[in-house]
Amino acid sequence: MSDEDDLQQPEPTPKQKKDIAKWFLANAPPGEIHYIAKDIQSILADEDTYNAAVSEAYPLYNKAHMIALELPNRTGDVLITTFGEIDETEYLDPRTCQVATVNHVKQVCTNVRPATDEELPSSYIEEFRGALDAELVKYVAETYPKGICSVYCINGKDTEGLGADFEFVVVISAARHSPQNFCNGSWRSIWNAEFKDDLQVVELRGKLQVDAHYFEEGNVQLDASHECKDSTIFQSPEECALSIINMIRHHENEYMASLEGSYSNLPDTTFKDLRRKLPVTRTLFPWHNTLQFSLTRDITKELGIEK
Repeated sequence: MSDEDDLQQPEPTPKQKKDIAKWFLANAPPGEIHYIAKDIQSILADEDTYNAAVSEAYPLYNKAHMIALELPNRTGDVLITTFGEIDETEYLDPRTCQVATVNHVKQVCTNVRPATDEELPSSYIEEFRGALDAELVKYVAETYPKGICSVYCINGKDTEGLGADFEFVVVISAARHSPQNFCNGSWRSIWNAEFKDDLQVVELRGKLQVDAHYFEEGNVQLDASHECKDSTIFQSPEECALSIINMIRHHENEYMASLEGSYSNLPDTTFKDLRRKLPVTRTLFPWHNTLQFSLTRDITKELGIEK
């Protein structure tokens, strides 16, 4: 047997091909899953394997990126998240009290129905949820271009009054897709607000995620995340809403400022470490004049977080 025969690898099974395709699809950069799906379809040349991969990958991708889909009756947008998931194809929009039926692969809502009483929180919980949602809408409108937000009750939604704990999840999703300018990006933040009646305190936990893909004459990806905590006293629905949104505003502005600081330091740190001191051209890289290179400015602009 020749050395060439020893190096030959066995043909992947249909399941292995499906799993590989599913991984690439689920890990696609923001707004680029359709492009990757088209390439994978050409490579596989097997419709059954391709259809199996996309049917499993698209729901994972849509929920991970918390994409927003317009409701068929044009009453708003529904966020595709695990917090509003009723089943594999139905998602609750708490603001309009509607449930949307979703085609994950086509990324469209195909139908909408009124939510049932069992799917909605009690009137007591809705006072807190509605007040928080109203303040959140104002904050997102002034902070995130084309941002979509929602507030879900994930614990204690049947609570009828004082004496019990309950928990909300505040979700913010903002995407900026500009493939014609070789840049796509997204911002996602998830805030758990736990109302503890016995301690008369509201504990806030946040997870912030920024993804960006810049691919003009290269391939640069940003994948950054941050976690934080805060708390406030348990007050009336309106006062709790104001306090929670003020804490969210503070932490998100602080994180955005840290990202901008990282961008400005890229030429002196990361880029410098990636480049050889003296390239093959025998000409030193002009680190003293890095502003002529627009990568960091373009990423900041496309994410919509420039000051």
